Amino acid sequence: MSEQSAQRLDHFTVAPDLFKPMLDQEELFEASELEHSLMELVKLRASQINGCAFCLNMHWQDARANGESEERLYLLNAWREASVYTDRERAALAWTEALTRIETTQAPHEDYQAIQAQFSPREQVVLSLLINAINSWNRIAIGFRMPHGLPQDDMAA
Repeated sequence: MSEQSAQRLDHFTVAPDLFKPMLDQEELFEASELEHSLMELVKLRASQINGCAFCLNMHWQDARANGESEERLYLLNAWREASVYTDRERAALAWTEALTRIETTQAPHEDYQAIQAQFSPREQVVLSLLINAINSWNRIAIGFRMPHGLPQDDMAA
């Protein structure tokens, strides 16, 4: 493992108390009105944008374990061109991109109108918090170089 990819710090061991609120929030997301499949797509899309190998590997596995098709996962990076996503998923993915890239998008009105059309006010808040949470997880995982979990032999193939 190169120095570039070696884990820098085990943040959960160093400060478990600081992660408890984030983990509690994840439980609230799971119990929320949002569909599990939609939440996994959102987490994957933000993780693609941010380049978080740990989160990509984890959420790809979670999505597959919960019945998501490989084809939809393969096409996620090009979701605007792929006809396999619902209008609700498309609105969530556009909002994910808008909030993840907020420095350049400034959360466009068109994207907000799309989530207004597909999500209740409470769902809009849950979705926005979910996007915020996965962006936080991505930044922690990337910053501390969390290992992605794949054996090195798998990478050589």
